[in-house]
Amino acid sequence: MGFKYKVLISEILLFLFLDGFLLCLAWNKTYYQDYVITETSYTRLCSTKKILTVNGQFPGPEIHVHKGDTVLLNVYNKGDYNVTLHWHGVKQPRNPWSDGPEYITQCPIQPGANFTYEIKFSSEEGTLWWHAHSDWSRATVHGAIIVYPKKGTTYPFTKPHAEDTIILGSWYKGDVMEIIEEALENGGEPNLSDAFTINGQPGDLYSCSKPGTFRMLVEHGKTYLLRMVNAVMNEELFFSVAQHQLTVVGTDGAYIKPLTVDYLMITPGQTMDILLKANQPSSQYYMAASAYSSGLGVPFDNTTTTAILQYKGNYTAPSSLSLPYLPYYNDTAAATNFTSGLRSLASKDHPITVPKKVDTRVYTTISINTYPCVNNSCDGPSGSRVLSSMNNISFVTPTIDILGAYYRKIRGIYDTDFPNEPPFYFNFTADELASNLSTPTFGTKVIVVEYNSSVEIVIQGTNLNSGENHPMHLHGYNFYLVGTGFGNFNNVTDPKGYNLVDPPEVNTVGVPKNGWTAIRFLADNPGKLTSFIL
Repeated sequence: MGFKYKVLISEILLFLFLDGFLLCLAWNKTYYQDYVITETSYTRLCSTKKILTVNGQFPGPEIHVHKGDTVLLNVYNKGDYNVTLHWHGVKQPRNPWSDGPEYITQCPIQPGANFTYEIKFSSEEGTLWWHAHSDWSRATVHGAIIVYPKKGTTYPFTKPHAEDTIILGSWYKGDVMEIIEEALENGGEPNLSDAFTINGQPGDLYSCSKPGTFRMLVEHGKTYLLRMVNAVMNEELFFSVAQHQLTVVGTDGAYIKPLTVDYLMITPGQTMDILLKANQPSSQYYMAASAYSSGLGVPFDNTTTTAILQYKGNYTAPSSLSLPYLPYYNDTAAATNFTSGLRSLASKDHPITVPKKVDTRVYTTISINTYPCVNNSCDGPSGSRVLSSMNNISFVTPTIDILGAYYRKIRGIYDTDFPNEPPFYFNFTADELASNLSTPTFGTKVIVVEYNSSVEIVIQGTNLNSGENHPMHLHGYNFYLVGTGFGNFNNVTDPKGYNLVDPPEVNTVGVPKNGWTAIRFLADNPGKLTSFIL
């Protein structure tokens, strides 16, 4: 997701006590865990380096809970950098202090210090993930969250024989913190990753990587649940398994109507629950992932990571494996065909509540911008500095956390005048755009919305400095993806095509290149500081 620029939506503080809420809590459990953040030596791609890890693991440890449980997790920072942790997709009702974005909901945990997070699970069910939310430490500090159905209930599909976690990640030969610090100092894009990984391993196609390739063991005739996380730093990925179809049954901790596909496209930050039937002749098959990159002339990691689906039993292993079908890197039609097939389950046991009327509407552009440097001395286009913006405003990180400033009524930390629409209109998706449109303003700005109001946000991609698919994540809420399209959003005709019946309920979405995405949600999480991450 590159440089992190956020816009905050905060709700008026209001506490709500519901009949039966305390009674419900009596059936849920509280778990206690310790995370120790340290530097640990890992060898990949023929070289060894130290990386920041949790409990020495890459990827980090998994969290396993049932729906409605709570985890008290004490984090000890024994590394060399400030760090925070974010529980990606966990709504944290009435618990904004444990969400994790540095200088938004908390100040970072300094080296030698510790902090206890209270992770409150509510309506989430399925696969989510956690990751560092400070600088680029999330490249190695991340792990899966597995939320099982509440005890006494089950999946809305036949229970699989077993399950495996599949975490897609990035590997850099260099020190990731030095890479991002150099990019921020010099104003250019950070270095590309040197490999993608599956469960921390690059796979057979990279140097010095074959012995560590991840293998998933299966029995013929059994069905397996793949719990997939895209923890890659920048690229959206196509993923498939040779000669096997995949049935997606959940996204971002919510169930969907089963969607059977030959490949899937997963955006950084997204999670998916996928059923795989081991119904092919007993052998070994590649699973593989490679980048979807829609930007014209935009560099990306053009490598392919692999793992092996290995059947148990007696057979002669093939001398070589064939790669599965993966769409071409810029196949926007393939990416769109997959994402357009996602639909909420919207059943009696798994209902959805899509807001039909809207109280607050926000129309925001997202752009890659440039800012002039003295003597054209930066590494961006024409010697400029590369930035990101929403409604032409690049986020300025405050010196204290915004949540603390809000509750303590500290003035001067943020402004409440983030615009509900672009400051000026132009053909956002034109092939040619004037260079003066590329320069943003700077600010720490928020939108304040009323508690329990319904919100619609239309996110408009622009073609400034070569538009591309943008992943966007909303903290504190799932939202309904009610519409998406190409070109400039038309507020008269486009809403007529919204899906208000069974839109997918997600927390992360890819806004299409030179297109738009419309989401809706109910602002029912009082006190929550909700940040969009670009």
